[in-house]
This record gives sequence, C-alpha cells and structure tokens, in this order.
Amino acid sequence: MADLYPWIKATHVIAVIAWMAGILYLPRLFVYHVQAPKDSDQARTFVVMEKKLMHMITVPAATLAWILGFILAAQLGPGLNYWFYPKLFLVIAMTIFMFAAERWRRDLAAGTSTHSARFFKRVNEVPTVIMILIVLLAVAKPF
Repeated sequence: MADLYPWIKATHVIAVIAWMAGILYLPRLFVYHVQAPKDSDQARTFVVMEKKLMHMITVPAATLAWILGFILAAQLGPGLNYWFYPKLFLVIAMTIFMFAAERWRRDLAAGTSTHSARFFKRVNEVPTVIMILIVLLAVAKPF
C-alpha cells in the first residue's frame, strides 16, 4: 500500500480541487439565477446548470475526496498530529455548506427561494475562507 500512497494523495488533491471548483462556482450561479426573470428560459438554464454542477461534479468529487482522505489518514495512523483534527472539523464544515447549497439549489429550482443575490454573494465567501484554512493546516501543519 505504501507504493500507492503518492497516487492516492494525488488523486485526493485532484478530487478536492474539483470539489472546490464546484462549491465555489455554485453560489455564483445562484446569484445569476436569482437575477434572471422567473420562469424564463434563462432561469430554466440555470436550474439545469446548477443540478449538473452539483450532481455530476461537486458531490462525486466530495465523495472521492472523503474516501481517499480516510485512506490517507488510515495510512498515517498514529503519525497524525494535532493539525489534523481542526482540518477534519473544517472539512466537515465544508460538507455541511455543500448540503446547504444543495438545499438552496432545490429551492431555486422549485421557485421557492427567499434568498437575494446579495445573500449568495456573501455566502460565496464562506467556502473560500474554509478552503484557505484547510490548506494552511494541511501544508504548514502548525501543531
């Protein structure tokens, strides 16, 4: 298994990049969606784009990132240091944000969303901050 470690780690990083691409772009689509006229062709296009982004890229990438992350953590075992636990907490927070984004996506698709473009512009910063903290913990391993 040690020979596979770099390949598992590389695939994990690729999955995380795909996950972040989806989770960072989705709220931006929500901004445009909210600004589109209701029941317009443009609004219907956003529904399709959001669903495909979430279910064809974001969720599969997140799932792969989680699976490979567990494999990597198991490989390190007792070698895990204290930096790992806040990182895990932040990954859980990112996953919760993804579930919230799925809820917002469904509400937008159903025409029942009460959120404004301003709301989605602001929440778009949340995964960015979480991602920065995760990278700092994973790379610098400060404790």
